[in-house]
Amino acid sequence: MGRLRQHTEEFKGRKIGGKDKIAETDGAYFGGYIRPSNFKENRIDRRKAANQNGKRQSVVIIRERNGNSLPMVFKSESAALSWIKSRVEFGTVINADESAAWDALASKYEMRRINHQEAYSDGEACTNQAESYFSRLRRAEMGHHHHVSGPYLLRYAQESAFREDARRVDNGAQVRRVTELALKRGPSVDFSGYYQRHVKAA
Repeated sequence: MGRLRQHTEEFKGRKIGGKDKIAETDGAYFGGYIRPSNFKENRIDRRKAANQNGKRQSVVIIRERNGNSLPMVFKSESAALSWIKSRVEFGTVINADESAAWDALASKYEMRRINHQEAYSDGEACTNQAESYFSRLRRAEMGHHHHVSGPYLLRYAQESAFREDARRVDNGAQVRRVTELALKRGPSVDFSGYYQRHVKAA
């Protein structure tokens, strides 16, 4: 599986958008789960920064409509601004929610904002494709990958982006694409032997 996940190498250097093209961006937090105490009187407010363990990370996605997706992992959504500006071509119309983290993008791009407390789409702006991506990544987290976090979060985020982009591509074409990319790579730096950590520890 480590070698098959090498297809995520195709995300390196990828650019999104261009003149008259539309992209969506959004962020969601993963990892850093803190188990609540058994007794109510011992429970803390896990939303406060002082009560968090520092492992919580934000996956930020950029999705070009009828195009490719590009995910990256940051400590917060606002930390992604420079990366977004380096990966989204000038002339792209960016759709985002009302989070203040995206305000600075207006200095370079035409922005369309949607307030999710009022609507998910208003005919002008929506981030439904970004939300669709996070829905897939959440299913991966709660399903076969269980806890998608830590040093492997980016790889799983890239895998989910690949699956979203290829969701209407037939299985045979997907297999050929992944196999071709995997065979061109050497051993995975991230995944090679990671499932044998218990052997090394012993």
